[in-house]
Amino acid sequence: MPTYTALTTLAGREMAEALAEAMEMLDPEPTGVGTFEIEDGSGTWEVGGYFTESPDEEALAMLARVHGARPFAVSELPDEDWVAKVRRELVPVEAGRFFVYGSHDADRVPENCVPLLIEAAMAFGTGHHGTTQGCLRALDRLAGEGFEGRAVADIGCGTAVLAMAAARLWPGEVLASDIDEVAVEVARANVAANGLEGRVTCLEATGFDHDRLRAAAFDLVFANILMGPLIELAPEMTARRVPGGYAILSGILNEQADDVVAVYERNGNDLVHRDEIGEWTTLVLRKSV
Repeated sequence: MPTYTALTTLAGREMAEALAEAMEMLDPEPTGVGTFEIEDGSGTWEVGGYFTESPDEEALAMLARVHGARPFAVSELPDEDWVAKVRRELVPVEAGRFFVYGSHDADRVPENCVPLLIEAAMAFGTGHHGTTQGCLRALDRLAGEGFEGRAVADIGCGTAVLAMAAARLWPGEVLASDIDEVAVEVARANVAANGLEGRVTCLEATGFDHDRLRAAAFDLVFANILMGPLIELAPEMTARRVPGGYAILSGILNEQADDVVAVYERNGNDLVHRDEIGEWTTLVLRKSV
């Protein structure tokens, strides 16, 4: 059965979500609609729908005009097993001591590594993106220097790969939060697949806006999100850490890194390390004692 996609872009999350909601009313109706922010710092959002029948292009054009979006690009996808395709192309990733893999590569897990299983159907946040790799490398470096995380949080956790990496290294509970309900469910599924129930607790929250997160004082916080939210979170990201506690931040374009560092330094943090992978920068900052 063919699959059709209809994709457009526009400015702003609220407008994107309104357009996505309107797409749900189309006839033929989409089998799924999604929105996400394009990671270039422009504030542009993409809205996409999937259809098992050819979509009504006139209705899509009208929706684009009403919501101030670019015209939809409609495409027919070949009839293909996409999960099987991802499995073929999604090779394991090594980042320091961590080995991120899908179950189809279980026989390739080397000895003396820290394995992290992320299924192919949950491909976002597997470690292939430079931001995730940068955070895993930073964690590996801190652990190699003797740091031990006793209270760890992963803000904007996605698949929870970073939270699980910390839980593999140190005893104690790791809190993983995400603003998106679906991401939280994906994170919980990954935690279960890795046998880390009770070690990683997944929460739906915006930033630190959850009783469990507000009640804790962390010695390590991950935030692999985007520059805008990172800057907004700088005061609370600092307040929620103990003196000397670390923050590993990513989702930052290389040209944005200096601005993020400046904001965090003004909030009482010292830059410890920065690492560039492709166009992305990962920062390690330490709260001043």
